[in-house]
Amino acid sequence: MALSIEGRGRRLAAAGGPGVTSPADVLLPWRLAIVGALIGLAAVAWWATDLRMAGMDAGPGSDPGALGFYITTWVVMMAAMMFPSIAPMVLMYVGLQRGRRAKDMSAPVGATACFVAGYIVLWALAGFVGYAVLKLGREFDGGFFAWDHAGRWAAAAVLLLAAVYEFTPLKQACLRRCRGPLGFLITEWRDGRAGALRMGIVHGAWCLGCCWALMAALFALGAMSLFWMIVIAVLIAVEKMLPWRTIATVGAAVVLAALAIGVAAAPAHVPGLTVPDGMGGMDMQGGAMDKGMQDKGMPDKQMHRPAMEKSMDGMGTQSP
Repeated sequence: MALSIEGRGRRLAAAGGPGVTSPADVLLPWRLAIVGALIGLAAVAWWATDLRMAGMDAGPGSDPGALGFYITTWVVMMAAMMFPSIAPMVLMYVGLQRGRRAKDMSAPVGATACFVAGYIVLWALAGFVGYAVLKLGREFDGGFFAWDHAGRWAAAAVLLLAAVYEFTPLKQACLRRCRGPLGFLITEWRDGRAGALRMGIVHGAWCLGCCWALMAALFALGAMSLFWMIVIAVLIAVEKMLPWRTIATVGAAVVLAALAIGVAAAPAHVPGLTVPDGMGGMDMQGGAMDKGMQDKGMPDKQMHRPAMEKSMDGMGTQSP
């Protein structure tokens, strides 16, 4: 049966338009192409992230580097981690746009790109906030959060907080919006490219409310670790796309709680965790950077030490 979809007094698609009779059937000829494009972009982003993070400290509390390097890396990270999980929302948006276009309603070319761009803009702004928190914390903590002081327990506390957050009303409200593309688009619809950009930003805000604790968990485990990026990305995708929401939520909470216990009790036995040693904890709090790494704004990974050790060995072999 044909129907007309409206949101905030705006008609999203006309009665009888293609793809409006059943939102699940929208854009069937294009579905694989759109999903493939998002997954392809995510794959490129994963590859670029791996290149940018080569040689960087993959442990907890790693130095984020210069602002420009951090933000560009963060945006690429978000594309890699989030594009697969926003596919249902993008599919629904494009389907409604095609339904409008078939009835000569406003559906400008490039609106979908604006929607995705708005989503990334919101996460970029969140990255700025995260960078400021990290830098201020490193500036004023006086070494308190070094791994061999309170760092280990702080990381475990962040992971436990992320597990508890899974069951809060705010998390559930945000998750419902992320898992309900049609409901979101009906309530937030705006016409045109500017409207699409705004909708993308709003969707990004709901997604941030859903995932900020998981991102905090990523920093607690090692924000520059490709392994932990993949783990968190999988948890996000499972929560947003698995049909059984309760199972997904409980499963994510169990994983986070188990990691919290592991980091607190036996961090050396947590698979994939790079445990800083005593000197590493000191370096995390602001050790010197290699000149070549500084030029890129990248944190040092003790690349200068082999040369120093070789020099010391040479001095030790000299005759008096």
